[in-house]
Amino acid sequence: MVAPLRRVMLCPPDNRHWAGGAARSRELGYLHEPRLSEAQRQHGSLRHLLVDFGCEIVDLPSAEDLSLDAVYAHDASFMTDAGAIILRMGKAARTAEPKIHARFYPQVGVPIAGEIKSLGTAEAGDMVWLDAKTVLVGRGYRTDAEGISQLRKILNTLGVEVIAAPLPHSSGPGCCLHLMSLMSLLDEETVLVDLPWLAVETIELLRERGFQLIEIDYQERDSLACNVLALGNKTLVALEENAHTNHRLADAGFILKTFPGSEIGINGGGGPTCLTRPILRR
Repeated sequence: MVAPLRRVMLCPPDNRHWAGGAARSRELGYLHEPRLSEAQRQHGSLRHLLVDFGCEIVDLPSAEDLSLDAVYAHDASFMTDAGAIILRMGKAARTAEPKIHARFYPQVGVPIAGEIKSLGTAEAGDMVWLDAKTVLVGRGYRTDAEGISQLRKILNTLGVEVIAAPLPHSSGPGCCLHLMSLMSLLDEETVLVDLPWLAVETIELLRERGFQLIEIDYQERDSLACNVLALGNKTLVALEENAHTNHRLADAGFILKTFPGSEIGINGGGGPTCLTRPILRR
C-alpha cells in the first residue's frame, strides 16, 4: 500500500449519479445536498496531484445504477498481485458497484482473482496490507465474518495471511466507519492512527510489528484527518482542511500534497484513499 503508485482508477462525479437532490444524499448519509460543480473542481484537484506525481489514471465509466458513493472508487474491489478481488458491498445503496468494477477491469488489462459472494459482505476500506504477505481486515458493519472468511480463502491460495480486526460500533450501521477511517499506512514503518478508536489488539499488533504510530489531531477527526493516501517515496495526499494533522506529518519527514475536500470528501465521509482505487504500485 505504500510503494510508488503508478496506475490508479478514479470515478469522477457527474450528473448521472450525482443527481437526485437532497433526499438521495440524506439517504446515503451526506452532510448536505452535494454541489456538483464544486465536487468536480475538487476531484479535478486530486487528479492533478496524481498526474503530477506520475500516475496513470483510468476512469470508471459512468452508469445509471451507480450512486453518489461510486466516487469512492476504492471500496468495491481489492487489488492483489494476481488481480482484482470483486467485493460485495455492505451498504445496500452501493450494490451495483462491484459488477461494474468486474466489467471494467478486463478492459484495462486487470485480471479477476476472485469474488466475494452472498451472503458475505466485504468493502476494501476495511482492508490494509501490512506487508506483502499480510492483510489486516476490519470486522464491522460493512465487512462481516462471512466476507472475511471468503476473502481469507482467496488470499490464502496466494500465500497471504488475513488477520481480522474488530471495529467499534460508533453511531451504528449507517455510519461509514472503515478500518481505513482509523489508520493509514504512510510507509513500511509508519501508520497514521485515530488511536482512541482502534481496538487494543490492533494497536498491539501494529506495535509488535514495529510500526511507528503518528496520532491525528483529534479536533480534525470529523474532517477525515486519518484518511491519507501514500503515493510512495515519503509523499502523501491529504485533505487541506486538516492543517494540524498535516503539520505533524510534515514534521515526521513526509511530503504533503493537499487538495480541498469539503464537497467531494468530507460531505460524503470519504477521503483521499476512498477516492482512489490503486491498481499498480512498484
